[in-house]
Amino acid sequence: MNAPLRTTIITLAFWAMTIPSTVWAVARLHCDVTYAGTTHAIDTQPVTDPYPVPSIDIGGRFWFKAVMVGQNTRVDYVKLYAYIDTRKQPLLIQEAIYLPPFKSTSSLYPLTGQQHLYAGPVERELMYNCTLQGVQP
Repeated sequence: MNAPLRTTIITLAFWAMTIPSTVWAVARLHCDVTYAGTTHAIDTQPVTDPYPVPSIDIGGRFWFKAVMVGQNTRVDYVKLYAYIDTRKQPLLIQEAIYLPPFKSTSSLYPLTGQQHLYAGPVERELMYNCTLQGVQP
């Protein structure tokens, strides 16, 4: 590779890193899920097929699944699932569905507010809140 071409590539790479992330906008769903004093940060981007999205183990007691169906900045819907682990199989304790229109913003848009779920024989508490970013109206 000749020197002028290498310099051009390096320059373009530098400028691409300095462009604000909103220019490359892809919707993002961020959820903070807390159980027993430990918070798990779950970040999700749009998918076209919701079924392969994995559930996340939360402290060995709960499972949490965040699904955002859409493409790039368009979000068709958001579904959040919370399960308690019953040792036999996970048991669904909440399914929340959020449909557009969503507020268009490049900053964080509070989607759920703080949620408190109680389940199991001793009513264990799972807390979560989710925000959207980069959503097209």
